[in-house]
Amino acid sequence: MNLVEEIHKRKTFGIISHPDAGKTTLTEKLLLFGGAIKTAGAVKSNKITQHAASDFMEIEKQRGISVSTSVMGFDYKELKINLLDTPGHQDFAEDTYRTLTAVDSVVMLIDCVKGVEIQTEKLMEVCRMRSTPVISFINKLDREGRDPYELLDEIEDKLNIKVRPLSWPIGMGKSFKGVYSLYTKKLMLFTPSKTKINIDDYIEIADINDKKLDKYIGEKDAAKLRDDVELIDGIYPEFDIDEYRTGQVAPVFFGSAVNNFGVQELLDCFIDIAPYPKPRHTDEREILPSEDKFTGFVFKIHANMDPRHRNRIAFVRICSGMFERKKNYYHVRHDKNLRFSNATAFMAQNKETIDEAFPGDIIGLYDTGNLKIGDTLTEGEKGMFKGIPSFSPEIFKEVENLDAMKSKQLDKGLRQLMDEGVAQLFTFEMGARRVVGTVGQLQFDVIQHRLQHEYGATCRFRPMNLYKACWFASKNKKKLEEFIKSKYRHIAKDKDGKLVFMAETRQWLLMVQENFPEIEFHFTSEF
Repeated sequence: MNLVEEIHKRKTFGIISHPDAGKTTLTEKLLLFGGAIKTAGAVKSNKITQHAASDFMEIEKQRGISVSTSVMGFDYKELKINLLDTPGHQDFAEDTYRTLTAVDSVVMLIDCVKGVEIQTEKLMEVCRMRSTPVISFINKLDREGRDPYELLDEIEDKLNIKVRPLSWPIGMGKSFKGVYSLYTKKLMLFTPSKTKINIDDYIEIADINDKKLDKYIGEKDAAKLRDDVELIDGIYPEFDIDEYRTGQVAPVFFGSAVNNFGVQELLDCFIDIAPYPKPRHTDEREILPSEDKFTGFVFKIHANMDPRHRNRIAFVRICSGMFERKKNYYHVRHDKNLRFSNATAFMAQNKETIDEAFPGDIIGLYDTGNLKIGDTLTEGEKGMFKGIPSFSPEIFKEVENLDAMKSKQLDKGLRQLMDEGVAQLFTFEMGARRVVGTVGQLQFDVIQHRLQHEYGATCRFRPMNLYKACWFASKNKKKLEEFIKSKYRHIAKDKDGKLVFMAETRQWLLMVQENFPEIEFHFTSEF
C-alpha cells in the first residue's frame, strides 16, 4: 500500500469538554462501538472497581478525573482512528492546548443540563486559532435538560460558530426514546445499557412521513419529530462539508454516552466527513502529508507510564512520510541524528511495538532526555513546526524537601515531571530555592502524589507571593549585565537554564520595565 492510501485510511481527532460533561465516558463508548474494548470501564487487573480505560494514572482513578492526555488507536470500517482523550479540568488546560496541535479535528462535548461552560469557550478559542473542524455532541439526554433549540442558540452565541444539527433527540429525560439521524435518515432506539451495545432497533426511515415511525415511537412523538425536522430544515442551511472542514460550521449530534444513545451516529458521520491528515507549517514552509520524507513533532512527554519501569515516552505526531523503527532521524533543535529502536502505538496505558507509522499517527518514542515538547524530527530538513502553545504560570510555590535522604529522587522526579509540560520549575540563582509555577492548584496535588508514588520522594509546597515569571533578553550586553546584577535576588533559571525575572507584583514589574527600557520581557515560555 502506498503513502497516499495510508494517509486516506487515517483520521486523528481529540475530544474536548468542560469537566464532568462525560468526555471520558464518550471516549469509552467510541472504543466500544469501534470494537477496541468489549466492556466500557474495564481495566486489566481491576475487575472489581472498573475505571475508565483512558484514565490510567493512579491519581486519576482515585479522583475520577482525567489529568493527562491519553492516546488510543482503533480500527473502524477499514479506517484507523486515532483518538486523543484530553483533561477537562481547567488546571490541566495546557496539556489540552498542546494536544489540539496534534489533531486534525475535534469532537466537543456539551452537557445538555449545563450548556456551554467557561472551559468549553476557552478550548473553542484554541480551535478557532487553527480553524480546526469541530463536531459537537450534546450529552446526557437521559436527564431532564434544556431545550435543544436553546442549546443550539447558546453554542452559536457563546462559541461564535454556526451550527447544523445532524441528529435530533426524541424526548428527554424519562421520556427519552432515542435519536433520529438527519444525516443517514435512520432511527435508533436503544435499550439503556452502560456496558454493552444493542443495535437491534436500527431502523431506516428514508421518509420522515412514513407511518412506521408512529409504530416505533408513538403518534405524539412522531408528530413532534416531523415538526422539528421541518423547522430545522427551514432554520438551518443544508450541511456543507467544506464549511465544516474549514471550521465555519459545527455539525451537532444529540445522545447519552453512558447509555449508548447517539454514539454510533456520531462515529459513522465522523468517518464520512472528518478530514484526513492535513498539511502542517514549519517556520520555513508548509509540509504536505504526502511528502516522501518523514517529519513529526513532540507535543507531549510522559514519565513513568509503566510504574515498574522508570521510562520516559515522547508523544510524536507524524506529519509527513513514513516513520521507520531503528532508522536515524534528525533532531532539529540539537542539530544531531537520533536513532529510535523502540516505537510504540497506544491503547491508553497498553502499548505495542510498531515497525512503521504514517501521517496522522501518534507514536511513542522511548527517550532518555533528548526530547522535549515542541521538538521537531525530520530526515534532514531544518525547519521547526510552529504553534506549540505555552502559558505563563499563575500560581507559584516553593518546593520543600521532606526527606534529605531522597534528594536525588526528588531532583529526578521534578526534572522529569516538568518535562511533561504540566508545570514549570524555576531555580533561584541566590540560595538555590526551587519554585514550581502552575496554572491551577490541582497540579500541585498531582505533582506531590506522583513524586511520592513514582519516585519515593516526599515534599510540600510553600506559597510564594509572585505575580509573573518573565523571560528577558537585550541586544545591549552591558545593560543586560547591569539588570542581572541589580535584580540578582529576583532572578531564577528555568529547567532549560534560561534566565527568568520573578516579579512580585504587577506594579513593580511595570516600574522595572520603565527603569530598564533596553530589556525585553517575554511573558510566555518558549519550548
